[in-house]
Amino acid sequence: MLLTLVLFFASAGAIYLACEYFVNGVEWLGRKLDLGATATGTVLAAFGTALPESAVTFVAVIFGKTPAARDIGVGAAMGGPLVLSTIAYAVVGVALWVHRKRLQRTDGLVRVDHRRLARDQGWFLAIFALKVGLGLVAFALKPAFGVVFLLAYAAYVWREMRSDDTAPVEEELEPLKFRPRQAQPSMTWVLLQTLVALVVIAAASRVFVGQLEAIGAVLAWPPHLVALVLSPVATELPETLNALIWVRQGKERLALANISGAMMIQATIPSALAIFATPWLFDRPLIVSGALTAAAIAYLWWLFRRGRADAHRLLPVGLLYGVFAAYVLWHFAR
Repeated sequence: MLLTLVLFFASAGAIYLACEYFVNGVEWLGRKLDLGATATGTVLAAFGTALPESAVTFVAVIFGKTPAARDIGVGAAMGGPLVLSTIAYAVVGVALWVHRKRLQRTDGLVRVDHRRLARDQGWFLAIFALKVGLGLVAFALKPAFGVVFLLAYAAYVWREMRSDDTAPVEEELEPLKFRPRQAQPSMTWVLLQTLVALVVIAAASRVFVGQLEAIGAVLAWPPHLVALVLSPVATELPETLNALIWVRQGKERLALANISGAMMIQATIPSALAIFATPWLFDRPLIVSGALTAAAIAYLWWLFRRGRADAHRLLPVGLLYGVFAAYVLWHFAR
């Protein structure tokens, strides 16, 4: 148990440090590719940090030898959006409030394009509603809907890549950490730093998930409980830490873009894989997770649509994950 705890905290620390290098590298990569500031977060950063959890779903649904093993992939595809729409946004709210004096701000207002984020929440909610609806019914042509989700993500990426917004003064780039003395590092160094950081994030996340599973086994928790409650928190840790780092730097637009982009990936690509390879039928805990995710997204859509999202108003969505955790504990304890 001591070794498990040491690996648990060491891997969490490694993920955080690697995320520092990753967010720095991906900002430079976005500039080198002449991408808009928001597209850097929604596409580049989100795609990179979403790889670990997408890999979990892929391995579970494609190589799982039993229905129970494949169900873990379905749980991961549903658990990821729940964590991002609740814990990740709440972390942004906490970070904004904690660092408001450091950022020389008199309020906790989220300085983003509220209309754009409201549109993203609405886009996600429509896709997520279809995703949950498919999990409630059984019919022969269901696997074909996996293609619909892949096309939806392709359309989202196309829209984001066309964005030409630029970063304001307070979001100016810091020097590349691998080449801190170069004002304009080469693309080779930018790619090297970004890829090395991503590999460390993926490897450390794998260790982190393994230690969570070991802790669950020591506590005699059912595998499904770990898969639904703990594993999604672990696999979404990179996005959450990216958001924490960017908010600390006063770049909450990049933080929320990263979360929004990762949510879109989680709503489409892992879901498509699971729909291709499994019956995609939900039990009660998955239905509850879908309902709570939809409630969180609907609240965020309303918040951003009003244009007054601030640190305090982001905190309540974090409580919804506590509600889900309490329900799952009660469900498996019966």
